[in-house]
Amino acid sequence: MVSKKLAWSGFAGGLVYWLFVAWAIKENPWFSFWRNALSDLGGARANSPWIYNAGLVVTSFFVLAFALYLIAMAVNKVQTVGGAYISVSAIFLALIGIFHEGTRPHVFVSTYFFVQFFMGALIYGLGSEKNVRIASLVLFALAVIGTLFKWPSTALLETYEIILVMTFTLVVALSGGGER
Repeated sequence: MVSKKLAWSGFAGGLVYWLFVAWAIKENPWFSFWRNALSDLGGARANSPWIYNAGLVVTSFFVLAFALYLIAMAVNKVQTVGGAYISVSAIFLALIGIFHEGTRPHVFVSTYFFVQFFMGALIYGLGSEKNVRIASLVLFALAVIGTLFKWPSTALLETYEIILVMTFTLVVALSGGGER
C-alpha cells in the first residue's frame, strides 16, 4: 500500500529546492532575480556551483516520489499516463543539475523538465475529479501564457513556472490524489 504522505512529496520537493536556491544565493551575492537565470547559480561563474546543481538532483527524487504516488494511486489510464510524464520530468530535473548552465544540453533538459511536467499535470488532471481537472487546465494555460510574455529575466519566468508546479502538487496533495 502506498502511503498518502507521498502525496506531499512534490510540494516538499519544491520547498527543498528553494532551500538550496537560498543557500546558493548566499554563496553568490552577485545573483539577481532581475538579471539572471536560476541556473546561473550552478554555472562556471558561480561560487560553489555544486550547491545549486545538487539541489536539482535532490529535488528530482522528491518529484519522482510524487510521480510514483500518482501512478500508484491512479484510478484510470489517463492518470497513469499523466504520472508517467511527471516521472520523466523528474529525470529531466536531475539532468539540469548534471548538465549545468554552460553545457550543451542544458537548455534542452531545462526546457523539457517544464514541458514534461506541465503535460503530465494536464493529462493527470484530465483523468481526475472536477477540482483537480479544473486546476490542471488553469495551471497548464497559465504555464503556456507565461512563456508568451517578455520577462525582465529568466529567473523570474522560472520562478513563475516553479510556483505553478508547486501549486499543482499542492492541489493534488489536498485533494487526496485527484480520484474520480
